[in-house]
Amino acid sequence: MSYGLNLFLVDPALVRGIVGSGDEKQRRMMGGRFKRELAQDDAWFADRIAEGAPPAYEALRAVIDGGPFEEEHAFQYAYAYQRICEFHGRRLDNSSFSPFRYGWLGRVDEALAELGVTAVEVTSFTYRDFPAPLPRPEELPGHGVWSTADCARALKEWEAATPDLRAALDPEVREAVESIAGWLRRAAAKPGAGVLGFFS
Repeated sequence: MSYGLNLFLVDPALVRGIVGSGDEKQRRMMGGRFKRELAQDDAWFADRIAEGAPPAYEALRAVIDGGPFEEEHAFQYAYAYQRICEFHGRRLDNSSFSPFRYGWLGRVDEALAELGVTAVEVTSFTYRDFPAPLPRPEELPGHGVWSTADCARALKEWEAATPDLRAALDPEVREAVESIAGWLRRAAAKPGAGVLGFFS
């Protein structure tokens, strides 16, 4: 089975603050921008919607309003939160992380650790770190956050790694690690930004 990460450069506090804000203007703007994508989501999850899951736009409404939520359909609210991150953030290059096989993220984390980069882990994007009061999905998607401070610390660790250590990595893994360094540099260049990732 193949997996993928969707990654966004965005202020974590900003997007968490939209959850439960009741901001109708935000909801209308997102509904307009993502009209086609929301319709595609509804087609993809048609069976689940037929079983009672809310359509994508209604899930987005619930997330912005702070509820009500149906625990058994937590995945829909998680994907709605991803749309909020996409609306306010910038997509990061995920070419080394979509698609990938089980175990790949662990290999990349091992390589980061070999370089002395311990402030961040890509496996953290498989967690379920969704802001309250969103219910946590039992399975997919996963979600994790690298804070501004995490990214700054990890960038310093990366810059301290010697060229020999980097060159010793497997080429495929090195490419993935170098793409992570790119995310960290972009975060450093944008005050308040972190990296938010979604695993599915």
